[in-house]
Amino acid sequence: MKVGIIDYGRGNIRSVENAFLAIGADVILITTPEELKDITHLVVPGQGEFGDCAANLKKQGMFAPIQEWAAADKPYLGICVGYQLIFDNGEESPDAEGLGILPGTVKRFPDVGLKIPHMGWNNVELTDSNHPIWKDLPDEPFFYFVHSYYPEPADQTNTAAVCNYAIPFAAAVTRGKLIATQFHPEKSQHNGLQLLRNFCAIPA
Repeated sequence: MKVGIIDYGRGNIRSVENAFLAIGADVILITTPEELKDITHLVVPGQGEFGDCAANLKKQGMFAPIQEWAAADKPYLGICVGYQLIFDNGEESPDAEGLGILPGTVKRFPDVGLKIPHMGWNNVELTDSNHPIWKDLPDEPFFYFVHSYYPEPADQTNTAAVCNYAIPFAAAVTRGKLIATQFHPEKSQHNGLQLLRNFCAIPA
């Protein structure tokens, strides 16, 4: 098992890398498509603006290789904007193209008097507690969030966990060996590290 983290200048790469190192994973940073052949598990992190992150992936030549990796159902973890990018598009950058791995769009939280961005710890409700990504986690685990936008999957059967902030939203999705989370496992202490262990345990 070898974890490759896409380094495209738009994520807390070192924090994600250090979290995987903390659980004993073999980790490399990926900057070219050619390096994908050396890994078994792919991680796409991200922070910032949807369109800017998508543009940087394209500039680096990683856009199509990431799509091909997901289409081949290889172990894949998207985090924060790296989660949002797996969908078709987003309200933050209406002209930007997402990866389109799952159908859906990314929307801004409605103004209901709550602070935006949603920042801090919140619990999630697991839609399938038997999924291996939730192994050895509580029934309603707490994770750390920082975001103003949330994905709305077109196919709700992909939703793996729901969080309630302003509205109930998909805090995580799964499909085959793909897992993506709006929360930050690398900032979520014990629960986050356990989720990363579970991801690494997915067979390549």
